[in-house]
Amino acid sequence: MTTTYAALLRGINVGGSRKLPMGDLRTLMEGLGYTGVRTYLQSGQAVFASDHGDEGSLAAELAAAVAERFGFAVDVIVRDHAYLRAVVEACPFPAADLQPKQLHVTYFSAPVDAARFAGVDPAAHAPEEFRLGDRALYLYAPDGLGRSKLAEQLSRPRVTKGLVATTRNWNTVLKLVEMTAG
Repeated sequence: MTTTYAALLRGINVGGSRKLPMGDLRTLMEGLGYTGVRTYLQSGQAVFASDHGDEGSLAAELAAAVAERFGFAVDVIVRDHAYLRAVVEACPFPAADLQPKQLHVTYFSAPVDAARFAGVDPAAHAPEEFRLGDRALYLYAPDGLGRSKLAEQLSRPRVTKGLVATTRNWNTVLKLVEMTAG
């Protein structure tokens, strides 16, 4: 059975390092046997279909291929349409009432629990807020991610240790649901 997925590549084409042209990424993914490969923006999102593997094995396969072809390691998270749609549907914030730059989702490679965030004082960062979801963290940052002190705390190694974590703004979250729908 063929399933449509989104691949989220962490930290490529940011700040002039780890350059990975999207056309080259599409070619690489097609070479792995993926079909219907499309990319979104330049910051590491690709949608593809595959009839083999699961999210974890596909992420590992793509990460290994990128390292071999481009000469640098990149963390990859792969998620299917049903998961991406469920993340949108479970959003604890009023997404329709917010600007897309104010709402972000951090996708994690594995489940996370509140204990991991015990050292983060939510009151110290108000009005910014975060909530946990299924292998995801929702972040409300009224002034945007670039100015968010809470985002800085949430991305510290003590919080993300042992996980792949990559953040997308709400527009990208919605676009990936749309792109994986069919």
